[in-house]
Amino acid sequence: MSWILELLVNAGVILLMAYILPQVTIKSFWTALWVALLVSILSVLIGWILTFILNLVTFFLLEFVVKLIVSAIVLKIADKLVRNFEIKGFWPALVIAIALSLASTFINRSSEDREEISSLPVQPVEAIA
Repeated sequence: MSWILELLVNAGVILLMAYILPQVTIKSFWTALWVALLVSILSVLIGWILTFILNLVTFFLLEFVVKLIVSAIVLKIADKLVRNFEIKGFWPALVIAIALSLASTFINRSSEDREEISSLPVQPVEAIA
């Protein structure tokens, strides 16, 4: 369920970034949803390979920066694969990658907070006479 929520939020973020950035064009929310799904699949299939190779080059010192760059590369690959989605340049892809990373962090933090609250012990409430 959290994957579906993250997919919908990512589609919304991509649509919002297309509205804000003039270098990004997208046709509809369904195209944004398709791009979010494709970015998710590409991140699983080739993102970890690129991340591993780039982390070897940086000796694992800049892991967060490498993840952002890999996300931007994956977005550019999705740009080439989806007809109604276009990113003109690498910098807008990097801005979208940063926005997606912030949204993902927010979703993961809020789900961790919900898990933490649900694991708290419940004290019985005594009736007031």
